[in-house]
Amino acid sequence: MTAAVPETVAAVVGEVVEGVFATVAEVHAAALRPAAREGLRTGRPVLDDDVRELLHRPGQLAVGLGLVVAPRPDRGLPLRLEWWQLDPDGGRLRTLEPDLRPTSLGYYDYTAAEWFDVPRRTGRRHVVGPYVDVHGTGRYLLTLTEPVVVDGEFVGVAGADVSVGRFEAHLLGRLGPGAPFLLLNGADRVVLSTSPRWLVGALVPPDGIATGPATAVPGVPWRLVPVEDRSLLTA
Repeated sequence: MTAAVPETVAAVVGEVVEGVFATVAEVHAAALRPAAREGLRTGRPVLDDDVRELLHRPGQLAVGLGLVVAPRPDRGLPLRLEWWQLDPDGGRLRTLEPDLRPTSLGYYDYTAAEWFDVPRRTGRRHVVGPYVDVHGTGRYLLTLTEPVVVDGEFVGVAGADVSVGRFEAHLLGRLGPGAPFLLLNGADRVVLSTSPRWLVGALVPPDGIATGPATAVPGVPWRLVPVEDRSLLTA
């Protein structure tokens, strides 16, 4: 596939993102099964083994997925998550176990994290990243989440992590050579670059880099920006 046309590139990026959100939707659906709903109310495990096996599905981009539950102190339900990660070395699954003890120095209050807070406040899905997951895996990640609501009550988020390296390799493999561009998130941070001048994660100034109009990526608050650079990473 050629990547010469910005609209084509944006459409491919949107398609890849939707593929990950399709996995998130499967996690979401699993959390709404009758037995899972009861687990959410009582603090018992929610997701079954079939959910974590999604990480082994052929062509899967996600390296982590699961459910992050909204705490309900009035019901005696603390912070809790059911999240699995692929070991980057052996490919084995392991559970993610951040420090959720409020009295600990390493306490991780995920309710303040953007990937949790935005779906809670807006009722809509969200994409965060790239960022370094300092409270969990130590990887450079994109995190995609959507709210889980039971009987009108927000009970948490279903989500998936995608490593930046895997996302980049997959997209560049699909797009092939073409005009240089930056894929920017809503905070003007580079999600993907085909210019050696700009690294993934770099914060881009609002002016002075584009050689043409930006193209919105469908479904996410990202945009494609053409840049002047003839030395391509995809060449």
